[in-house]
Amino acid sequence: MTDYRAHFDFAISFANGGELSGTGFRLDLPSAEVSEAEIGRLLVQHLGLALVADVELRGLRIVAEPHRGSRGVDVGAAGHADAAASRVVDLSHRIRAGLLTYPGLPTPVITPHLTREDSRATYAPGTEFAMDIITMIGNTGTYLDSPFHRYADGPDLAGVDLATLVGLRAEVFHLADAWTAERRGIRPETLADRDVRGAAVLLHTGWDRHFGTPAYGRGAPFLTGEGAQWLIDAGAVLVGIDAVNIDDTAADAGGERPAHTLLLGAGVHVVEHLTNLGALPPTGARFTAAPPAIEGFGTFPVRAFAELP
Repeated sequence: MTDYRAHFDFAISFANGGELSGTGFRLDLPSAEVSEAEIGRLLVQHLGLALVADVELRGLRIVAEPHRGSRGVDVGAAGHADAAASRVVDLSHRIRAGLLTYPGLPTPVITPHLTREDSRATYAPGTEFAMDIITMIGNTGTYLDSPFHRYADGPDLAGVDLATLVGLRAEVFHLADAWTAERRGIRPETLADRDVRGAAVLLHTGWDRHFGTPAYGRGAPFLTGEGAQWLIDAGAVLVGIDAVNIDDTAADAGGERPAHTLLLGAGVHVVEHLTNLGALPPTGARFTAAPPAIEGFGTFPVRAFAELP
């Protein structure tokens, strides 16, 4: 199936006086077979308006375009192009020897402890095993930050509650066209049209296309401190992003990490370096990202995935 969105300018008048107008507006549609009057009603519902007298749409175009999660537009997972193709969507980068995840950090080294050839001297004929050693920093591939990553007295990987990592309702914000090089920070206003209480909030920025290249570490989008605080107050359980860091890592950011500080201080998990978020619908998926239960450790790779109904 194909997603559709309406592009238009609009003018709205109210029964008790006053007007509202907008240009270059975009709105998710349940299908391409929607009348102009129906789009007007969807717009009113999306904006949460009351006492509307008249809605005028100008320059209306209906185009094939991935949904962004317009409020009040009931499209669900069935309205997304990839939802019918697979029940489980892998959201993790593969780990391999030499993988560059975060510029400046060491890459994984994989060496054999027991080769298949050597094991033949120990086991019965026709029976062989391989046992390998991987040496890597916890910040490798797609990984989860527990509060211990930021706070010495916070829960470590063994101390996090599995109920806050498994089968979470996913609210996916498709933001690939919602930020610019001059405005990279994701603010509360961009997130405020959803109920995120108890949910995993997944920020799809499209930056994962640079993963493994030098460009990945420069000029990436990030969550602002104000955006992090809004998600905490709104009751989010986990926040994930498909970029190099949930904070701004630019040199002029001064080394501050407000998103990490606020989220992990409030017990909200952080998952960084996600990928393939564009394959998820705005709502309707279940998200899982569970690390090994390692004591005294704050960050480790996860196999992050989403289940579609």
